[in-house]
Amino acid sequence: MGVPETRDKIVTTLALLLAYRAGFHIPIPGTSPDFLRNAADSAASTVFGVMNAFSGGAIGQTAIFSLGIMPYISASIIFSVLGKVSPAIEAIQKEGAAGQKKINQWTRLSTVPICLIQALFVWFGVFSQTENILSPNAPGGIAMALVVIVSLTAGALFVMWLGELITEHGIGNGASLIIMGGIISSMPSSLLTIFRSGQDFYGTVLTLVSIWVTIVVVVVYMQKGERRIPIQYARLTRGRRVYGGQKHFLPLKVNMAGVMPIIFASALFMIPGVIFKLLGMNYLGNVFTTTDGFIYVTFYLLMVFWFCFFWNNLMFQPTEIANNLREHGSFIPGIRPGAKTADYIKGSLKRITLAGAAFLALIAVVPNFVTANIPELRGSMAYFLGGTSVLIVVGVAMDMVDKLNSQLTMHNYEGFMKTGGGAAWAKRGEKK
Repeated sequence: MGVPETRDKIVTTLALLLAYRAGFHIPIPGTSPDFLRNAADSAASTVFGVMNAFSGGAIGQTAIFSLGIMPYISASIIFSVLGKVSPAIEAIQKEGAAGQKKINQWTRLSTVPICLIQALFVWFGVFSQTENILSPNAPGGIAMALVVIVSLTAGALFVMWLGELITEHGIGNGASLIIMGGIISSMPSSLLTIFRSGQDFYGTVLTLVSIWVTIVVVVVYMQKGERRIPIQYARLTRGRRVYGGQKHFLPLKVNMAGVMPIIFASALFMIPGVIFKLLGMNYLGNVFTTTDGFIYVTFYLLMVFWFCFFWNNLMFQPTEIANNLREHGSFIPGIRPGAKTADYIKGSLKRITLAGAAFLALIAVVPNFVTANIPELRGSMAYFLGGTSVLIVVGVAMDMVDKLNSQLTMHNYEGFMKTGGGAAWAKRGEKK
């Protein structure tokens, strides 16, 4: 905290996160602010869990920030995928800062229709299906629907703006920090509920800490795990000087897809579950929403595996990497440049993806069975221990630590240049 610039960034980040959390105390006009707070715990343990985390932990609350950062995240994912399948958007992304600025503007504009669609989803899936959610004096029909949809859209856009402010003036990625803040914010109320229930509070907390630390250690180990493919630069001789000949590595992370496969799988399960319940097919709806059922777990695991391979093959192009290596005079020792290099990288990617998919499948399913057998750890506490929440919290924390270290390293380097060896060398040059 001795670096003023870093201290200001930390204070700015905390202040903006505080403003974000303050929005959850502003209810939507005409709604009952206390009605769905108890329903948030039940929503966290169902298929709405991922949606609850990405909305900041408030999908079950009647607040203007109920959608949270989720629409902006959805728009960002859409443009990330389009950048790999659309040559026009890919060309814009390769334009550098100007192209990235244009993509960011398109992402913001795309957030508006996504907000409207998700607000409609919340209105028809939650408000119109729940009794006593509206206050007695609230208008009904289309007027109330417009109030809810406009309020949710405005709140989501304001949260998007706060996230961009954190990214620009704070530390770390604003959208990721907002998601992390929404997950962690459920901890105090969950612990208070356990304390008031009259159960073994200290034993429950000890169990909670043990489970969470174990999951965090496994997640960090897998997040840091990578397969390093050696890269050799060709040696060139120009006169008496020899250029190149250096060795580097091409790192392939074990969990390259991150939390994206879990998000896609949960989203696909959430849509048919809601549709079946709206049509009155409660049995089929329960199949797609019961997280510890055999059918749900089986299809969920298969979808996580499939989306892992889909996302990695989409975002990581072995042929393009092999061509870049050949153009820069680099090669993998023992592998011929070109198609052979692409096949080698593709084979390594498949093996790494298989290990990463198995890790994601286990980390997404196993905590549900563990917490299901412990009554004290159900509700929002169960979802906090879930693999998706831990992946998000650990990933954001590791990213924030890396950025803090880079800022401190840059500050120390500047101090060295001003007061250390750099200044001494400059003065020595002036004397000469």
